[in-house]
Amino acid sequence: MSNLPAQEEHQRYDSRQIKVLEGLEAVRKRPGMYIGDTHDRGYHHLVYEVIDNSVDEAMAGYCSEIIVTVHADGSLSVEDNGRGIPTDIHEKEKISGVEVVMTKLHAGGKFEKDAYKVSGGLHGVGVSVVNALSEWLKVEVRQNGKIYGMSFQRGHPDGRLQEIGTSESSGTKVTFYPDHTIFQNTKAFNIETLVHRVRELAFLNAGLKFVIIDEVKGGKSQEFCFEGGIKSFATYINKSKNPLFEEPVHFKVERDGMFLEIALQYNKEYQENIFSYVNNINTTEGGTHLVGFRSALTRSVNSYALKNELVKSGIQGEDTREGLTAVINLRIPEPQFEGQTKTKLGNSEVKGFVEQIVGERLSLYLEENPAVARQIVEKIVEAARAREAARKARELVRRKGALDVASLPGKLADCQNENPEEAELFIVEGDSAGGSAKQGRDKQNQAVLPLKGKILNVEKARFDKMLAFEEIRTLVTALGAGIGSEDFDLEKLRYHKIVIMTDADVDGSHIRTLLLTFFYRQMYELVARGYLYIAQPPLYKIKRGKSERYIKNENSFSDLITSGGIDGVSIVASDKVQTEGEALHKQVLALQKIPHLLRIFAVERCDPRVVLKFAELDQELIKRADSEAKLLEIKEQLDRMLPHVIDGDYSIEVKASTNQQSANGHAKFELLVGSRERGVWKTTKLTQQFIAREDFIELAEIMGSARQLGQAPFAVVEKETGNQVALCTSAVEIAQAID
Repeated sequence: MSNLPAQEEHQRYDSRQIKVLEGLEAVRKRPGMYIGDTHDRGYHHLVYEVIDNSVDEAMAGYCSEIIVTVHADGSLSVEDNGRGIPTDIHEKEKISGVEVVMTKLHAGGKFEKDAYKVSGGLHGVGVSVVNALSEWLKVEVRQNGKIYGMSFQRGHPDGRLQEIGTSESSGTKVTFYPDHTIFQNTKAFNIETLVHRVRELAFLNAGLKFVIIDEVKGGKSQEFCFEGGIKSFATYINKSKNPLFEEPVHFKVERDGMFLEIALQYNKEYQENIFSYVNNINTTEGGTHLVGFRSALTRSVNSYALKNELVKSGIQGEDTREGLTAVINLRIPEPQFEGQTKTKLGNSEVKGFVEQIVGERLSLYLEENPAVARQIVEKIVEAARAREAARKARELVRRKGALDVASLPGKLADCQNENPEEAELFIVEGDSAGGSAKQGRDKQNQAVLPLKGKILNVEKARFDKMLAFEEIRTLVTALGAGIGSEDFDLEKLRYHKIVIMTDADVDGSHIRTLLLTFFYRQMYELVARGYLYIAQPPLYKIKRGKSERYIKNENSFSDLITSGGIDGVSIVASDKVQTEGEALHKQVLALQKIPHLLRIFAVERCDPRVVLKFAELDQELIKRADSEAKLLEIKEQLDRMLPHVIDGDYSIEVKASTNQQSANGHAKFELLVGSRERGVWKTTKLTQQFIAREDFIELAEIMGSARQLGQAPFAVVEKETGNQVALCTSAVEIAQAID
């Protein structure tokens, strides 16, 4: 027994205090180290890790199609037609290659130079991390005429790899369901986020076909395949920006084990859009490849312009990039990224490689295409003139804004307090709004600046044209902090609270958007510091007797009108259930959403009457209804319900689904209701995808809650007199009667 005092025994630090995290425990303990965070970004990063493995197969020349499916139960699968994960027994680990890849960190072909020449998953943690952070994961491998399957629970295998069938094709399918005890704030995949990444990968890997299927929204499918690769990418980015010439400049070179592909095209706008990628990874912070590209671009254009006497003096780099859209696609064997996030390339040898290739190919292109070259140089010369004009305009604004009272705009009603931390500026639209704002302000610390009309859209305007706009000059002078990245000085700002106060209509919203764009683009630090505010003036004023109430928007107005409608009435069901007050208010607000939800289904050629009856069914029953017997039970219920809402013929059929199978490989069943609505025959399907839709779930929840009202019909009764003022045959009619 230890002779140390109790306190010393408690404080002692030795090997007994060291916890060894075995296998994937470390990933579950500190997920942020492997996927960045446990919020929306990390949630989708799981998908990217699985997709990247399939893309690596494609880059190695073994895969031509990748299918991403978001399932109705919240899981997601990625399937490819590559070689399939090795299924033989690993020599060292004594387990199958599938189990090694799925359960061991830093396991994979990416560390062997002969396996993949280039790969996006540098750190080799990929699918094993997805496995660790999933509630369950299933992998199927089609290889050597057989199908192998294996399943996992939170990273632990349920058993060994099993042979589960035969197949003439090859490939891998990984299906997983993220563990929501780890991802507590994100409950579902965002299809738009996934589409953005899949489209990006399709551009970067010319000819590789991606299919993304959203079973949550009824099995909607989108396909992406671009034979033009990043040339098509540049065209896609520039599609609404008035390209300067029709075809993007495009070249690709493989040399010294490195591959470089460039696509660039100028447009008539003024923003620079350069997208750089290394091994399919978007390097948002740039790196040595971007430095090399910019340097070569400036040197090549400068050399051509001087040689052909198109300019008198040298061209600056920023002028060559105005209105430029470019995509850089680099593939190298061993990229060195700065940080685990892989957003900046650090390989020093890449700068010279990119600079040399771009210099050679761009110079050759300019020589061979003099008409396009002249357009590019003219665009750059115009940019240089505009930059010089902007510099002079800034000087003019700087001289005018010396911050003495005499230099301030005449329309500005300034405040008496000269302490910026206590001073507020309200920007209003027009002199009429300015007049009422001036009357209601506190002159001590509130200033008012009326602006006439809509300011210039600075997103699509040159700097000199922006400063030539009178209302913008007025605003810049009133604020007193200068403008632009070079001249803006936050220390000179005269107000630390700038409030945009426009009318509550469409024009007011447009003006607010234009002002927000101006501040974001030209005074970003002001936004970042939290000095910019938006006032929300009311849309309605409701006056009842001597009381007045201001209403911000249509939803609040509808809510108030509903409250007024239910004031003094109650709903009495045929089974004597009575509802009134706050409970009735909540029910009516929910029931008012039903017409909008049904219109969504009507657009998709479903019969709204049938959809509503689907929503009235026991939802727990229909969630389990993928077998013929259970659907026949639902058919019997619908046969009793539909005659009350459908006049004339209808049909209900239960049949095997042609494109779905259950987990055991048996066919799934679906229920089809045929009905005639306004002379048009419509077929409404009850499938697992249908009942998993967010809009249907909301509709079913509303109808489920409406059961608390009791049995139809419902009488609307005045509480004071006891008189019946309306009779509703269904819960849906209650909202119409009270509204």
